[in-house]
This record gives sequence, structure tokens and C-alpha cells, in this order.
Amino acid sequence: MFNLFNQQFKSRIFNEKGFYRQYMKDLQLCQKELIIESPFITSSRMEILIPEFKELLYRKVKIKIITREPSVHEDEIMRYQATNEILQCIEMGIRVKLLTGHHHRKISIIDKNITWEGSLNILSFSNSREFMRRIEGKSQALELLNFLKL
Repeated sequence: MFNLFNQQFKSRIFNEKGFYRQYMKDLQLCQKELIIESPFITSSRMEILIPEFKELLYRKVKIKIITREPSVHEDEIMRYQATNEILQCIEMGIRVKLLTGHHHRKISIIDKNITWEGSLNILSFSNSREFMRRIEGKSQALELLNFLKL
């Protein structure tokens, strides 16, 4: 538990092995809103996440994904997979915002109370060494939302 400027919050760091286990638990408890910013999207990762997204949408949770415009990917397979997964998300009712340029942020905000930030691409991770920090606290989530103008 940290106390930074009289604001208490809990912070914990996860590696690539433990991240998804905790993240999926957080998704199951999500009640109102999920925001994910991840520059890359792959079919293999979305195959795992889409059922969770469908459950959230069924429970009337608003989902917003911020990712790279597929045309900016240099790799043809990445462009193809990103395009297909983005279209599937839109068809499901997920709001998708596409960014151009050197988009590199990896974050997720759940119910404006849990913030995930770090080096792991949430929508595409496969097999690299990464970390994600999980921060519980409304003020930290709101600070990031305001900073990113979301």
C-alpha cells in the first residue's frame, strides 16, 4: 500500500506468466467500463479474450479498444490479423479507436478503479519477457484517463 500525496493505492507488478491470470479475474469482476490501449492485435490472443469480451458486453459493460491503424503495420500478416480482429470487435459492439504514428502505450483501465500499465501488449502478447503493474485506486485511474484525454 502506497501513500503518495495522501492518496492511498495498492500496486503490484506481474510478469508475463502471471499477468493474464490476474487480468482475467479483473475482467470477470468488471461492472461498467473496460478500456484497453494496445498497439498490436493478433488472432491468437483475441481467440482467448473474445469470449471474455462477449460476457462483458452481455452484462452491459462498455468496452473501448485503442490500437494502431492496421495499415501502419509493416508486416502483412499483422495488418491482416489486426484488420480482422478490429472488424470482429466492431461487429460485437466494442468501440474501437484507431491511431496512426508511433503508438506504443500498453494500458488497461477497469471501472475507473484498476489500472494496468507496462510493457505487455494486452491484445497480442505471445512469448516475450514483459511486465505489467496493477494499480488499485480511483484517483490513479482518473489521473491516467485525464492525461490521455479519454
